[in-house]
Amino acid sequence: MDELQEAAAVDRLAPVLRPVRAGNGFEEALAQILQVVRLGLVPYGERLPAERELAERLGVSRVTLREVLKVLQDQGLVESRRGRYGGTFVRRPPEAPAGGAVDELRRRIGRVDVEDTLRFREVLEVGAAGLCAAHGLDGEQAGRLRSALGATQDATLAEYRRMDTLLHLTLAELCGSPSLAAQYAAVRATVNDLLDGIPLLVRNLEHSQQQHSALVEAVLEGDADGAREVMREHCAGTAALLRGFLS
Repeated sequence: MDELQEAAAVDRLAPVLRPVRAGNGFEEALAQILQVVRLGLVPYGERLPAERELAERLGVSRVTLREVLKVLQDQGLVESRRGRYGGTFVRRPPEAPAGGAVDELRRRIGRVDVEDTLRFREVLEVGAAGLCAAHGLDGEQAGRLRSALGATQDATLAEYRRMDTLLHLTLAELCGSPSLAAQYAAVRATVNDLLDGIPLLVRNLEHSQQQHSALVEAVLEGDADGAREVMREHCAGTAALLRGFLS
């Protein structure tokens, strides 16, 4: 692809590619490039724009972009080729393995209104975080929250999503509204069905842990605005991944 062809390819991607927000650079960059691939804006067998072009359009570092491309390569969506005519090329995605468990997961996801679920989840989580910080936690409650955070930090990959769920459920339970906690438990079950349909990404988990730590710190310091903002950003990162993989 010469420079004129590459410029034309980037222009074709202009409706999708845009600068990401600083808080969720990896997740939002991944979601946007996933959308490029899934929409067929770069057809199978053709090359994505050069790394420098993608990084500039997305407003991310080359290091972050390479991590994004590595995820897509691991998922079989792109391949890297070396040499004068090398680059990152779009591949036809591999067929998912047949099987009852996979079919059942697809059926469950197919019945979910993803946008409604993600928005409701954000409302509940942001509200719970703000309430916990505004009303304050006693010593026992603060200990429970710190313990739940520690469990996510010590979790193996196989256990991470369960520990992550327990941390978020703990926050919902501590906000002082049993009704909110019950609603959150229900929506979290749906969110977990959606999460089961996408891969665990180490970079995303590391970022989530940073947000978890900032969230707990804000709650324990009584910073309601800070707690709400961190939780809103955290929910947005998860939503970006889910939209990218499931849309």
